[in-house]
Amino acid sequence: MTDSKVFNLNKPEQNDPLQEVLREGARKMLSAAIEAEVTSFIHHHGGLKTAEGRTAVVRNGYLPGRSIQTGLGDIEVKVPKVRDRSGSGIKFNSSLIPPYLKRTRSIEEFLPWLYLRGVSTGDFTETLKHLLGADAPGLSPATISRLKQDWEQDYQNWTRRDLSGKRHAYVWADGIYSTVRMDDRLCLLVIIGSDETGRKELLALSDGYRESEASWTEVLTDLKQRGLKGAPKLAVGDGALGFWKAVTQCWPDTDQQRCWVHKIANVMEKLPKAMQPKVKEALHNIWQAETREKAYKAFDNCIERFSPKYPKAMECLAKDKDSMLAFYDYPAENWQHIRTTNPVESVFATVRLRTAKTKNCGSRMTTLTMAFKLMEVAQKKWFRLRGYKLLADVMQGVKFVNGVKQNGDRKQVAA
Repeated sequence: MTDSKVFNLNKPEQNDPLQEVLREGARKMLSAAIEAEVTSFIHHHGGLKTAEGRTAVVRNGYLPGRSIQTGLGDIEVKVPKVRDRSGSGIKFNSSLIPPYLKRTRSIEEFLPWLYLRGVSTGDFTETLKHLLGADAPGLSPATISRLKQDWEQDYQNWTRRDLSGKRHAYVWADGIYSTVRMDDRLCLLVIIGSDETGRKELLALSDGYRESEASWTEVLTDLKQRGLKGAPKLAVGDGALGFWKAVTQCWPDTDQQRCWVHKIANVMEKLPKAMQPKVKEALHNIWQAETREKAYKAFDNCIERFSPKYPKAMECLAKDKDSMLAFYDYPAENWQHIRTTNPVESVFATVRLRTAKTKNCGSRMTTLTMAFKLMEVAQKKWFRLRGYKLLADVMQGVKFVNGVKQNGDRKQVAA
């Protein structure tokens, strides 16, 4: 199967975060290549002087911006202007973006290599040759390296940003595994938070050794050192013990909610296929119960019903009984968001697809940069949490019982 069939390059999906990344990548790539071209042009005429001895050929702003139609959508470009103060009639015309260029077809076919191939220098060069022509100037390895460094610098700047003043009601955490350099596996540690206005944001994206306690502790400690002093009210994650040990150490007052999607998948793995529909229905009765008391009853019924024949599956279910039902202490309007780690999983489905289809995903930094850019674009389209107006009460410690606000009953919170 060819790459074009696998990734459907000629028909990009609407609202696909990857397409937004590629469009932005195309804009930056063209901008850097044009800047390199005009710098070379001015350097070439550097010896030309005016009668007063000043440099004759100099920069003179930009031409009006214009759009180039591509298979990825319209890409905005601005071409620099050059002024000749000697009166020799020297003009600068970009060979990359000539005045008549309004659209390009080759960008549709080859630009997706930018991220799908791991953003390596060799792949960038090959992509630009197909995109702009083999003889186009501005394709030096130095230009490609600068482009790569720009994206990596964006990620580095983001990891050092100040977090003071930020407060989060909920956080979702997960470890995403990605293949790097053939058989190596990189674990991306991801944390997404929701503030009291219900807006979600990417808090942390780092790599670690598996999902160990040390790796997660390092991530949480880094957040605190950059100003994130207040612990979230609730943390949502899968059954990875490393994360929960780190939470207990760094955020001892934070409630813990295990992800129901992960738990159901773990239980299903220990059952024959013929029994999976029945058990899944029983599990559905637990997490869809209207009250905690009904959930506990459904929990006990499920274990009593299936333990005799499938003890391992029921042991897997029973070990996290209390933490599976922590969401009952929070607004019912938020339940659909806090019962699972879907905010992380849904975004990283794209990353998993790309790295799975590419034998050589790239280096550690390339993978981190790719994941960051995908999530950076996706974050702009995230909706606020349903029932976000209740999050202020959650932050203030107002008590909720079975998802219902208890007026006048507040938890003791520090001043």
